[in-house]
Amino acid sequence: MNELVIKDLHVSVEDKEILKGVNLTIKRGDFVALLGPNGHGKSTLLAAIMGNPHYKVTKGSIFFDDKNVLKMSVDERSKVGLFLGFQNPYEIPGVISADFYKSMINARSKEHVTLYKFYRALESATGEVKFPMDMVNRSLNDGFSGGEKKRNEILQMLLLNPEFVMLDEIDSGLDVDAINTIGEVINKQRAKGSTFLIISHYARLFDIVKPNRTVVMVNGKIVVEGGPEVFKRIDQEGYEWIKTEFGIDIGKDTKEMNKVSIGACATKELLKNESR
Repeated sequence: MNELVIKDLHVSVEDKEILKGVNLTIKRGDFVALLGPNGHGKSTLLAAIMGNPHYKVTKGSIFFDDKNVLKMSVDERSKVGLFLGFQNPYEIPGVISADFYKSMINARSKEHVTLYKFYRALESATGEVKFPMDMVNRSLNDGFSGGEKKRNEILQMLLLNPEFVMLDEIDSGLDVDAINTIGEVINKQRAKGSTFLIISHYARLFDIVKPNRTVVMVNGKIVVEGGPEVFKRIDQEGYEWIKTEFGIDIGKDTKEMNKVSIGACATKELLKNESR
């Protein structure tokens, strides 16, 4: 069974502790929505699982399919089936996207993929995410719009077909049509057997992908776990009820976040970006 088990995970960034004892088990086939106010450790958790060297694990353990993830390099984590779609994908001038995809696939495969098979897979994947085929001949993410970068992350997911998919606000900055497309592709990948852990402030995406579990992170810890009813309540009421019902101080830096729904928060951020 491909199961991700996180126990008492503590992670620091530049000597500041961000995760303060995360405990979370995700079983094969789960689709987990990871929610929480901004700045409380959600992205840090995904980065730590994938092995970003900027994030220092000071205590705790992460096991995937009984393998010690913390003893693996980043490429080894990818090879065992872990995948992370970035919130802000990097631009890499000079590296042609198609060359990167092919190298990426070959690094994960026991046998090198033939050029014919590669282009057939690439043609299919670009069609699914509605990513223009001519863009694969451009430098990776260089000059891409925010939406194109996000589609490019999902394109890579399709090409790699990972067992455990982590997506960090893959829908931020996307219009309604793009969110619908991304949601449909995620559902198809889920049908192939992939397990998901997704961060999002959009209730719309969760309405499409229908997570079976919701976990809420506050102050670097998982404080609430439940089903779809949790993200629906957060969408309607914000995070203030967590403080009221559990006595958890959410923190001064997220004062405004506590008063809005996940949908309202996302819409506000989108409008702010469009006005720039």
